[in-house]
Amino acid sequence: QLQLVESGGGLVQPGGSLRLSCATSGFTLDSYCIGWVRQAPGKEREGVGCMFSSDGSSDGSTEYADSVKGRFTISRDNAKNTVYLQMNSLKPEDTAVYYCALDHAFCWTRHPDEYDHYGQGTQVTVSS
Repeated sequence: QLQLVESGGGLVQPGGSLRLSCATSGFTLDSYCIGWVRQAPGKEREGVGCMFSSDGSSDGSTEYADSVKGRFTISRDNAKNTVYLQMNSLKPEDTAVYYCALDHAFCWTRHPDEYDHYGQGTQVTVSS
């Protein structure tokens, strides 16, 4: 059974850092595109970034939304079946519930509602 379980959220001051984890099971991680999306209260879901598959159909490269480019980094540990979102220089506007998301073929950073599966989310609050 396919599962995505996020962890690592919390309260952090502006300018601080957090690393989110997405533990996966039920599929071969490097054969899928893994994205991160977020949703703030009263706002639409927003794509944060995505890592393409690295099994030969794609090259494992990453893409990011302009709002987080240069501050957020996605990485993957296939041995641990885990995907990470390293978030640096956090801003109050980064406050949201963060979800990891899975697609068999595409990264949907610009269309974050199109992923095949989503985790349950983890809350990130950036506040002094």
